[in-house]
Amino acid sequence: MFNQSDKYKLEVRNLFKSFASQGKQLMVLQNINLHVYPGEFVCIVGSSGCGKSTLLNIIAGFTAPSSGKVLVDGQSVQGPGPDRGIVFQTYSLFPWLTVEDNIGFGLELRGLPRREKQERIAYYLHVVGLTQFAKAYPKQLSGGMKQRVASARALANEPEILLMDEPFGALDSQTKEQMQQFLLQMWEKTHTTFLMITHDVEEAIFLSQRIYVMSAHPGQIKEEINIILPSQRDLELKLAPEFIEIKRKIIQAWR
Repeated sequence: MFNQSDKYKLEVRNLFKSFASQGKQLMVLQNINLHVYPGEFVCIVGSSGCGKSTLLNIIAGFTAPSSGKVLVDGQSVQGPGPDRGIVFQTYSLFPWLTVEDNIGFGLELRGLPRREKQERIAYYLHVVGLTQFAKAYPKQLSGGMKQRVASARALANEPEILLMDEPFGALDSQTKEQMQQFLLQMWEKTHTTFLMITHDVEEAIFLSQRIYVMSAHPGQIKEEINIILPSQRDLELKLAPEFIEIKRKIIQAWR
């Protein structure tokens, strides 16, 4: 999967972010340093208001840092780019487009040849298990299926890194666990580098190889935790003593 002798795929260096508030500067992120190796799945956990989404938006290039750098393959991020895909909690699908047209939307904008576009759409429909729903519209899909479409749309552009902003936060617990398993399968099939933020500690442990724990006011990286668990994971793993011990460690770091 990933190799720690590789150079970083993503690196955040000495990043600060503040916003003007009532005539003062409010520090939201303070001295953030983190990295992600090629092909690695990393999660950032923290409570609401710790600046996780702000950090992800800076990495995506939607927001500029006050100081510090974001690097992808050693190159400084200056704005949004095709090297970074992003999936939000809200699905942001176009209701007037079919599933296959939603997945192919970015490919259409890039002007890919018709055959290549169709082949790529068909491949990612298969990856997310929605081939039989290619002609369906978003209103005909469940929440979990909509999130699969959103994931496929991001992956179809074949980004270097897939950024995920609490993608399963709006789903019920059963669908959420199904989507966690699906996400691991998708990661294994595509070998894409993943960086995901979540406030769900169990979700972070189940999915990732490493976790960064953030504290709030201002947001800072409080601890980096390696997840030493089998690469093949099923939901029973969440009941294992080693899983529970990692969860305890993260919660203690969070406080």
